[in-house]
Order: sequence, then C-alpha cells, then structure tokens
Amino acid sequence: MQEENNGYRSGFISIIGRPNAGKSTFLNRIVGQKIAIMSDKPQTTRNKIQGVVTLEDSQMVFIDTPGINQPKNKLGDFMQKVAKNTFREVDVLLFMVDATERIGKQERYIIDMIRGTEAPVFLVMNKIDQLHPDQLPKVIDMYKSELDFAEAVPISALEGNNVDQLLEKIKARLPEGPQYYPADQVTDHPERFIISELIREKVLHLTREEIPHSIAVVIEKIAREEGSDKVNIQATIMVERDSQKGIVIGKRGALLKEIGTRARQDIEMLLGSKVFLELWVKVQKDWRNKAIHLRDFGFREDEY
Repeated sequence: MQEENNGYRSGFISIIGRPNAGKSTFLNRIVGQKIAIMSDKPQTTRNKIQGVVTLEDSQMVFIDTPGINQPKNKLGDFMQKVAKNTFREVDVLLFMVDATERIGKQERYIIDMIRGTEAPVFLVMNKIDQLHPDQLPKVIDMYKSELDFAEAVPISALEGNNVDQLLEKIKARLPEGPQYYPADQVTDHPERFIISELIREKVLHLTREEIPHSIAVVIEKIAREEGSDKVNIQATIMVERDSQKGIVIGKRGALLKEIGTRARQDIEMLLGSKVFLELWVKVQKDWRNKAIHLRDFGFREDEY
C-alpha cells in the first residue's frame, strides 16, 4: 500500500454507454486479462464490475456498468440503478460510444442522464479501427453539439489504439490519493463471480438469439482436490422455460458439453489450475421479474 502520496494519484472511473459499445472489451484490455464477459448481445454486463489499473504514479479503479437501455423487467430496473448509482461515486465518467453508428435515441437518453454530473465526462469514441479517419471529426462534432465534454478521445478497445493516451488523460484528472488495492490485484470481484460470468458468456455465444437474457449461472461448489492442483466446480445454468433448457442441453447433451469445454479452458487460465467442471440446467420460471430470485442469483441492489 502507498504510505505517502508524493504526488500519487488515484480515483474511480465509471464506464457507461449503450450495450455493445465495447465497455467490457476496453476493461479487459486495460487490466490485461478477462474479468468482464463479452458478447454481441445487449445487456451482457449485469453487475458493477471493478477493474484496477496500477501504474508507478497512480491507481485507477474502473467500474464497467450495465449497458443503459429502457428497462423492461425487474432485472432491467436493477441494471439501470447500478449504472446510475455509479455517477455520484466517481472522479471521471467515460461515455463510450460506437463511432461507426449515428447518434440516436439511446445515446441522447444517456446524455440526458449524465447532464449536470459533477465529475468530468469524457466522450470515448470506440471502434475507430472500423472507421475512415476523415469521418472522425463529424462524429466528434455530432456529440459535442449535444454536450460539452471535458475530453473527446477516439480509441479502438479491440486493437488498443489510443488506449494509453486515454489513460494518461484520465490520470491527469484524478486527485492525489492512496493506493486502494495491492499492485497485482486487477479486480475486486471474487473468483466465484468471474467463474459464473465465464460460463454465462459461453452460453450466450453458443445459443445466439435462442437464449437472449433469460439465463443466470449459480456456482454450487468450488473445491480443490486434496493433494492435487485440480479444482472441482459445480454450477447450475438457470433458464426461464422448459424449451430453453432443451436448447442449452442440446441434442444428446452436445451443446452443454461444448459450453463446459469452452468455459473450463477460460477458468483454467483464470485459476492457473486444472479444472473439472460439472454443469446442470434448471428451469426457474420468470426469474427476471421476481426479486427473490434476483437476490438468490447474485443481483443485490443493496450492494450498490
């Protein structure tokens, strides 16, 4: 931990934006490993995920919030509250947008939400690797006509373009402060949470449009075999309908086996150990609209 400031800067940075703007890709890049799951489906991130970047002269704690959309159920309400609650906690607010798309109703909805916040708001234009450089000034002007941003920074979270420059601009806005986390810590989430998210990511990837957001993953058991480096993990994939259960399991269990194989590989990288992963699928009807199930599955509003 940092004993004296000596000009050391630290602070909290919230990343907000539409679903699929690339927030999780950005977070994984800056911390150097996967802590947030990625998918081309909206609302992949459900909880407030913190990533920690520690440099010689500073520490930045990033909060990747759920993509902001008009909520359609209790889960959606929960996700919106998580995103909004971060606004008053942070030193810098990053509004990440897809630079390849025109500004629309959802972007203006977010701009209205952040208008008047005390923290400086950065416009982060992501996916510039897919954009002709001549188009960039138009994108900047389009957003600046809506809000007077403290900074406008074009990046590619996927390729890494301008990411270091963005970090430098963020650091310049942070107050002097302590080192909140050990230098080698990249997230404040326990391994159990990250493991459940890695499994959920594989379900989203492999089921495509058939299982949108009606899944949750509950880790039932994590145990290390005595005298061995192997970790035994048991997890249940929760769905809302019997038909979804059949889709996740697949013909003769083939899809569930593939989910397990892909998830196990990521979990082994996370833990640095061999993993034996057992997966089950259970139906819990309409869980996204029942507060008791949201709490059971880890969506606890009082934590935010």
